[in-house]
Amino acid sequence: MARLPLEGVRVIESSYVVAFPYAASLLTDLGAEVIKIEGTGHIDITRNLLLAGAYPDNNAGDDPWNRPHGYNILNRGKKSLTLDLSKEEGRAILIDLLKVSDVFMENFTPRVMRRWELDYPNLKKIKPDIIMASNTGYGHGDGPYSPYPAQATTQEATHGHCHITGYPGDIPSKAGQSFVDFLSTWTGLLGIANALRYRNKTGKGQWVDIGMYQAGTYLTSEYLLDYISNGHEGQRIGNKHPWRAPQNTYPCAGNDQWCVISIGDDEEWEALCQTMGNPELAADPRFNTGLKRVKNQDDIDQLISEWTKGLDKFDVMEQLQSVGVPAGSVHDSKDMNLDPNYWAHGFLEKVTFPEDRGMGTRVLMGRPYRLSKTPLSIRRPAPKLGGENREILFDVLGYSENQYNELETTGIIGDRPTNPRPMPTMTMDDMVKAGMFKYWDPGYKEKLGI
Repeated sequence: MARLPLEGVRVIESSYVVAFPYAASLLTDLGAEVIKIEGTGHIDITRNLLLAGAYPDNNAGDDPWNRPHGYNILNRGKKSLTLDLSKEEGRAILIDLLKVSDVFMENFTPRVMRRWELDYPNLKKIKPDIIMASNTGYGHGDGPYSPYPAQATTQEATHGHCHITGYPGDIPSKAGQSFVDFLSTWTGLLGIANALRYRNKTGKGQWVDIGMYQAGTYLTSEYLLDYISNGHEGQRIGNKHPWRAPQNTYPCAGNDQWCVISIGDDEEWEALCQTMGNPELAADPRFNTGLKRVKNQDDIDQLISEWTKGLDKFDVMEQLQSVGVPAGSVHDSKDMNLDPNYWAHGFLEKVTFPEDRGMGTRVLMGRPYRLSKTPLSIRRPAPKLGGENREILFDVLGYSENQYNELETTGIIGDRPTNPRPMPTMTMDDMVKAGMFKYWDPGYKEKLGI
């Protein structure tokens, strides 16, 4: 079996929610040993999310903090060590662990790390070649926003995305998902890879300082450049496009079924008209140039909608893609889990949990890339809270049984949260009736092969 690129690299990850937890899980696929640090009084909030359908088979079990899908997707492949970092004893153990590790990933606010003396200037005194990666809302330093905590939906406002998202004449809007978290995932991975390469060449560590705010701004760079060059302020345009026309989301057969179609030139326009069975439309003087199609898109949208509304969304996509017209069916969660292209490229993987977890085999999100010489896969499920406390403290740090027992007694370590939240008891059907989600598929296990 091929050696994985990051075998022998130990990563300590003390981060929460999405960006760095997912980044660290991707490092485990590459062979890194990743130890996730949580406090029993401050667990990753993805363990406590009270969301509809958050648990396998809608069963919270006796340890609901170990079962949520979000937590298990974002943290697969890791080991878990619980430490109360609010106490000096917990921070001392973390420092001991960092002395025998390569990378430290964290997403605390700058003031917290400085107060704990766990910021980079202090850590490099302890271990000069340590690589520290920090993911904050607005970056460290003297900027006025630097102390602010990160929240993706508010950040979408500050990096300009809200201003250009939504429909003309309507209020600024947020994206449906926290995309800036995933931008920080890729930014973090690139920064860590560069820092590891630098250390291999020089023997020196460095600090990877990421501001999610800056990462998000890259998605508005077109509008920034347009303003700098032309003095033009970007506007909300809904599903349309400044120069691609027609471009919109078109209704298809069934309830709330849609397909996006986007035309960039006359050739694509002609192919669309042919596929719709209306070839003469291509030469219509209202639509025979790109500028005319932009001006008269509302009329085109009506014509396309009349064609798509009786067709399956996947058929629309396949028909148009086969003749070179960009089109994409609007996938819901079920569509994405059953998407044959995701499965073909290994983006979705089946992972079997240990029998004592009571979770069986589940589908988890892998990675959006493949390496031709190094087959990658999810190496193990996400850990139970504190599941590797003994292994790490005994085998890595050489603690004694007495020391371990003392840490348990004083609450520095543990395997249960001190503040578990009550879990929902509604049935799946009742959740649908309450509008918590649109529908659920009772045959999902058979269709997923689990």
